[in-house]
Amino acid sequence: MAIESYNFTVGEGKKGPRNLITDVKGVRVGHVTLSEGDINTGVTAILPHGGNLFREKVTAATYVINGFGKSIGTVQVDELGTIETPIILTNTLSVGIATNGLVKYMLDQNEEIGRSTGTVNPIVCECNDGFLNDIRGLNIKEAHVVEAISKCDVLFEQGSVGAGTGMCVFNLKGGIGSSSRVVELEGVSYTVGVLVLSNFGNLKTLQLSGMKIGEAFTALGSQVEQGSIIVIVATDIPMSDRQLKRVAKRVPAGMARTGAHFGNGSGDIVYAFSNANIVRHFETREIVECSIINENVIDKVFNAVIEATEESIINSMLHADTKTGRSGRVVKSLKSVLEQISGS
Repeated sequence: MAIESYNFTVGEGKKGPRNLITDVKGVRVGHVTLSEGDINTGVTAILPHGGNLFREKVTAATYVINGFGKSIGTVQVDELGTIETPIILTNTLSVGIATNGLVKYMLDQNEEIGRSTGTVNPIVCECNDGFLNDIRGLNIKEAHVVEAISKCDVLFEQGSVGAGTGMCVFNLKGGIGSSSRVVELEGVSYTVGVLVLSNFGNLKTLQLSGMKIGEAFTALGSQVEQGSIIVIVATDIPMSDRQLKRVAKRVPAGMARTGAHFGNGSGDIVYAFSNANIVRHFETREIVECSIINENVIDKVFNAVIEATEESIINSMLHADTKTGRSGRVVKSLKSVLEQISGS
């Protein structure tokens, strides 16, 4: 049964043309996937715009829903309100090597870093793919980060690819998922896009478009929630970092619609950015202008984020196939389970 056969309608908002985070102009995504035997992991890179991110930073904020995580870069983003590197997603024990790879990439792109100007704040986020991946093998290398960045494009795969290769969600196969919504402001169409690295949840609580279907799968068994999710929110709507923090705080509402309850061992972290207002590293003006959305209409953005988050999680499952990983462990796909139920 094709993915299109599953009619899970999420919300009422208008989707972007590709229903991907890359519907936000300038945003691109790339993957490196390692999948062979016990090795099931990878790297996903997100570019907030197509220029030099160190010299032209984007306005940003983070929100930690549950802090069981090992991400790099959150402190400075919250202090300065900007992102100045590509965003890299990978597995938990590869955060260090991925950071090294990202830093070296930024040094190659910007000879002034650490010489005529300050250092750089790399953004690397993670989830634990150790159930399906030999995470102790440390198979991610610095070159994989550069390769993922080089592969960034407006079209990209979802499901069991890149950083999502070894991830599980609601005890089924998860990974990379994305969605977008169009927001009309003063007669102009803007876009809110979401990308998730899904690795959380308990099968018993799974919901799809309001349907509590997890209870029908109890024969498959379930596990205590010990996963994580990284959520990247992108938009071209002019927003301040404070406003982006407010937007990021609406992500849990979208997660909850899928049955998430933010377990003790779940690292749930959100990065939100707008590429509408560029913060120049070598700015010479003492006063700079910054356009922002009127908060009397910001509910439009909140609703878009909630819907796109929910759909991104569902898409991460619908695009993933059943996976055999470390030590012969098998994690079924949502598609295979739905087919099993419909055929019984």
